[in-house]
Amino acid sequence: MTGIAALSGVERIAEAFARARADGRRAALMPYMMGGYPDLERSRRIGAAYVKGGADLIELGVPFSDPLADGPVIHAAGTTALAAGVTLGDVLELCAGLAHEVPVVLMCYANPILARGPERFLDVLREAGASGLIVPDLPLEESDEMLAGCDERGLALVPLVAPTTPPQRMATIGRRARGFVYAVSLTGTTGERTSLDASLAQVIARAAASTEVPVAVGFGISGPEQAAAAAAAGADGVIVGSRLVREAGESDEPAEAVEQAVRELAAALR
Repeated sequence: MTGIAALSGVERIAEAFARARADGRRAALMPYMMGGYPDLERSRRIGAAYVKGGADLIELGVPFSDPLADGPVIHAAGTTALAAGVTLGDVLELCAGLAHEVPVVLMCYANPILARGPERFLDVLREAGASGLIVPDLPLEESDEMLAGCDERGLALVPLVAPTTPPQRMATIGRRARGFVYAVSLTGTTGERTSLDASLAQVIARAAASTEVPVAVGFGISGPEQAAAAAAAGADGVIVGSRLVREAGESDEPAEAVEQAVRELAAALR
């Protein structure tokens, strides 16, 4: 694998997607973890288990008090982490420990970024070895400063699109996308679902036609069958969050539980 110091975050993400394809997988696997949940030490072990289980990239969440895009499982995990005193600094330490293994994309709401100032925030993000950043409550119209700052540091500012995103806006988002486009599979918050939306293939196709970077699908994907279905619908990447966060919270041995779950998801993408 190319050394982390030799590549920018954008390049590392591109390499991860390309490597998944070269290895014969239909899509790259990107499990989500809430930083500091169930606690910091077990969170470190969970991240290592994701890598061992076959993750190509990791989405690392920063706990926040008002996570408007997240459903009850991830919301509760963030609340638990905050109550235990988990800070952005703690999450960045987790990032630094994982970034030597796989690209890490931080998922952070806008308020913690604005509280520190975008320039300072992006500097510490790069220092922690992160490859990219997702800000789910950052509107397209207010993203110029963040995009420029990420570009200066080789970080990917990953945008989100939804089934309701109109064509012109989709095209604009696609042109500005870095790393990958995060395609939300449904209208609603994160969480496990029993089936994927019938319009998923159309959403993926619209996103892919608007951009030159891969399209990864998240929200509502919980099991191997759904992961395989997302790949079959054209996704270049599959993001799984609530199911794994729930496993981490319910198991006496969370690292072992999530490693097995990730292995099953990875196998479904072959």
